[in-house]
Amino acid sequence: MKSLTAIACAATLALAQTPSVANGPGQGLTARFEVEFMQMTIDHHFSALRMTELAAGTDLQRAQEISAAEGTSPTPGFAASPAKATLNDLKSMARRNNRTQREEIMTLQRFLREWYGIDYQPRLREDARAAIAILERARPGADFNHLFYETFSRHHYALMEPVNGCMTGSDLMHYELRRECRSMWHSQIADIDMMRHELKKHFGIADYQPFKGLDPLRGNNGGPRGQHSGHD
Repeated sequence: MKSLTAIACAATLALAQTPSVANGPGQGLTARFEVEFMQMTIDHHFSALRMTELAAGTDLQRAQEISAAEGTSPTPGFAASPAKATLNDLKSMARRNNRTQREEIMTLQRFLREWYGIDYQPRLREDARAAIAILERARPGADFNHLFYETFSRHHYALMEPVNGCMTGSDLMHYELRRECRSMWHSQIADIDMMRHELKKHFGIADYQPFKGLDPLRGNNGGPRGQHSGHD
């Protein structure tokens, strides 16, 4: 007959190995990481709403027609804005990101409520305010187009390391969260690639990198625009 100690040890081991519930909080270290990641990503996406609204303009009443002149929905807390971008591809990407990131904000808010009982509302962090200020000051047209490509590339890049953490360090049972993170990673990498090509095509900048002051492997400093070898 097994000793009581052996039985107790087996029971403890079985309990430790019991998987977390898919609609409950993460286990151990994953819980704190997930909460901080989702709150940070919600804030990150919230700033993108204003950045893309400045690019495509505010559409207070959507028309039925699908048109390159479409704007975005208003960003909470900001006045309506006319489109400052003049490149149709840029405005198209801005509209797409605005819609996508609104949906991702709502999805992450739902996870926080259902898994952690947290009702989180987006806020603008200081780095986001700096990026938005650059675009608000930019002159409509070529100046804005140039600054948007650099600033929004940098904005996308800033999320890559946290998203990598989500894909590799979130709770094993939270498949939905990792699926969201994989989608973010692929879409934002594709956007950065597109914007780098546009910087070369329209502004002759062939070596733009979104990680000024950020070693791709470490570090967390630098401005909101990225870098290249030429001048502004």
